[in-house]
Amino acid sequence: MRNNRAMTIARHRVAVLAVDDVVGLDLGTPAQVFGTARTDQGTSLYSVTACTPGGRPVRSTAGFQVLPDHGLELLESADTVVVPGIHAGPPLTDGTVEPAVAEALRAAHRRGVRIMSICTGAFVLAAAGLLDGRPATTHWAYASRFRRLHPGVDLDPDVLFIDDSPVLTSAGVAAGIDLCLHVIRTDHGSEVANRSARRCVVPPWRDGGQAQYIERPIPPKARNGTGATRDWARQRLHEPVALRDLAAHAGMSVRTFTRHFRSETGLSPAQWLAQQRADHARLLLETTDLSVDQIAHRSGFGTAAALRQQLQLRIGVSPSAYRRTFRRVPT
Repeated sequence: MRNNRAMTIARHRVAVLAVDDVVGLDLGTPAQVFGTARTDQGTSLYSVTACTPGGRPVRSTAGFQVLPDHGLELLESADTVVVPGIHAGPPLTDGTVEPAVAEALRAAHRRGVRIMSICTGAFVLAAAGLLDGRPATTHWAYASRFRRLHPGVDLDPDVLFIDDSPVLTSAGVAAGIDLCLHVIRTDHGSEVANRSARRCVVPPWRDGGQAQYIERPIPPKARNGTGATRDWARQRLHEPVALRDLAAHAGMSVRTFTRHFRSETGLSPAQWLAQQRADHARLLLETTDLSVDQIAHRSGFGTAAALRQQLQLRIGVSPSAYRRTFRRVPT
């Protein structure tokens, strides 16, 4: 009975709308990530199909043309629409988009369809008027241009993605993977999203935001890198780890270590350590039956009260509420 029920699951329909000069990686991201989302019985949870204006071929940045099977009519039956990034064209140069594309997106939005952009795909959504008055993000390198063309959008170029449902936007290129995993986690819980992440060989979530990827001088790794110390600290989240301990492990003064650490991660050592502990606590809440007290100890917060405070601060829910949402018991 259970297998028969699994076979009849209606797959969520994702339409990927490509326009000229579509970024090759962005175009393939939804199909790759959503395609790995499956039930415990192996049933696919999403179907992903590409379309273009008029169903015509469009250029990609990867040296090939996209030959779609569908035109804009695909958006009429979609549950989610994804607009990949673009490398050139009017959306980037003058803030406009083909009228048929704008109307198709607006019609989907009026129907309540979830609409997502990856990277500079936000320029297409903004040109269609879907981001006015909303928080949004895009690739950090295009932030100034975006603000100039679309001053009515509340742009935040420091984050990996923004969920202002039903409109979601992601930062540059690979942040589209983070956004797709977030959507899977929202739709089906962390267990399914984590399996998808493993199949894609990417972390279920990444530390920090887009700010850490903005171009800046990088210290020579052999002499100044803090990566080994971060790995060392991750293995000791359950222990008290002071700033002086981190600096000593890296063989630096506290001041020098703090400067290099922030340069490499975009966070202070204390912020990074708290985030690592919170992420570890979330993982334990999702994957174990340990009590909240035990998880607080193993993640380095010491007490359940401290863990509750951190989760409320970071994700706005208590440990028990987070567990109820993301640790789903099979039925």
